[in-house]
Amino acid sequence: MNDFFQFVTEEQRCALLDKAKRVAISALQQYNLRWVEIEYIGISDTITYRVRTSLDKTYLLRIHSDRRCSHEIDLELQFLDALITAGIKVPTGITTPSGLRWLKIGTEDGFTFTHVTVMKWVEGVHAHEALTEDQAYQVGVLMARMHETALDFKSSSDLRKPVWGMNSYKEALAKLERYAGTFLSEVSWSLYQLAAEKVISQLDHMKADDCNYGLIHADLHLGNVVFEGEVPHPIDFGRCGYGFFLYDLAAVMLSLVPYQRFKVLQGYESIRLLGSDYFQSLECFFIMIMMENYSHHASNPRETESIKGEQIYALAYIHEYLHGRPFLLNVVEPIEIDDAPISS
Repeated sequence: MNDFFQFVTEEQRCALLDKAKRVAISALQQYNLRWVEIEYIGISDTITYRVRTSLDKTYLLRIHSDRRCSHEIDLELQFLDALITAGIKVPTGITTPSGLRWLKIGTEDGFTFTHVTVMKWVEGVHAHEALTEDQAYQVGVLMARMHETALDFKSSSDLRKPVWGMNSYKEALAKLERYAGTFLSEVSWSLYQLAAEKVISQLDHMKADDCNYGLIHADLHLGNVVFEGEVPHPIDFGRCGYGFFLYDLAAVMLSLVPYQRFKVLQGYESIRLLGSDYFQSLECFFIMIMMENYSHHASNPRETESIKGEQIYALAYIHEYLHGRPFLLNVVEPIEIDDAPISS
């Protein structure tokens, strides 16, 4: 059976979205929703739709890829329940009249079944580059509260637990190597490889304990945070799994400038102290996630040019990282590859 999400060409992508729309409508027929509009949002780890009803309510419908099994979806939904109980506003799954929190929907012949969930929509706006200092501070507070909730979270013992760490990083590196030639020169790729070796070495020396490790969002960039005024709400927990809490902090910092990163750390430490030796690990996760992101997007030819354009910044961070110079709270000037020798 073929993976429902498989596509390479634009023609295959359009065919996939045609099939996905039929799956979405089939799923909605099993929910007690008087829907009047279904609007395609995007495709990544899920295919997502905004659904509006005759009662002026809005929902998010997600078609999950084969990479997310039903046990992982259950884990996500349980964690969202725990966050709601802790007073954190997040999307929550709704049930069918028969009590199901996810559906297994058949597709066309030759393709695997796919899982579908429907969530309550979280209202808010994206801040993107216009993030204020107070909003950045509140993002830090939010993450600390999420991690505090994670420390007390107890999942069903039979749930599969995705882990974001050494093994997942090596898998991402293997994919990145296959596509590196689409946006990196041979010299640039050699710098990526050196940085990857350093990341792996640091990960190997990190010790997980009850204070620094637990269930994390694992994709908490600014695109997955919406604001009501100054108050942030996290969305899209489709990648949540187990990992170091610093992973979440590093993920949001990829979207921020140094003074915003500093406010995030201030907000976080107003709830949870990070200790005295966290900063090198945080920068390690920053480089790790940056490379994972390129691994995820590099296979999409529609994104090649934008990824190429980002390399003057990515290589600048890698250059500082390889030389052991702190960079998260400093302005790092973009560089061309010829200006980035490995040796000092």
